[in-house]
Amino acid sequence: DVQLVESGGGSVQTGESLRLSCAFSGYSNDRVCMGWFRQRTGKEREGVAAIDSYGAPRYSDSVAGRFTLSKDNNQNIVYLQMNSLRPEDSGMYYCAARGPNCYSVLLERRYFYDWGQGTQVTV
Repeated sequence: DVQLVESGGGSVQTGESLRLSCAFSGYSNDRVCMGWFRQRTGKEREGVAAIDSYGAPRYSDSVAGRFTLSKDNNQNIVYLQMNSLRPEDSGMYYCAARGPNCYSVLLERRYFYDWGQGTQVTV
């Protein structure tokens, strides 16, 4: 069975950093695309960052230059390094995946099949 397990959320001050992790398993090959989405109170779930199975990331305009998404194919973990955090970055962060046989990625909710339970970030 596919599993996505997020970790690393917490409460920080403005300008500080956090690193989120998402361990994924259950896919039949390593062609898995991953994404991070967040949902702020009263808002729709929005894309933050995504990475294709070749390791090429893309970011929303609101986090570009501050967040870095990376993927460790050996460990099956993706990391979202979040720097210079702002109050508007607060929300529930969800890891998402599409696989197997995913090669390119879109930072759109409808593109992903599998979702984690979420981890809270408060700034």
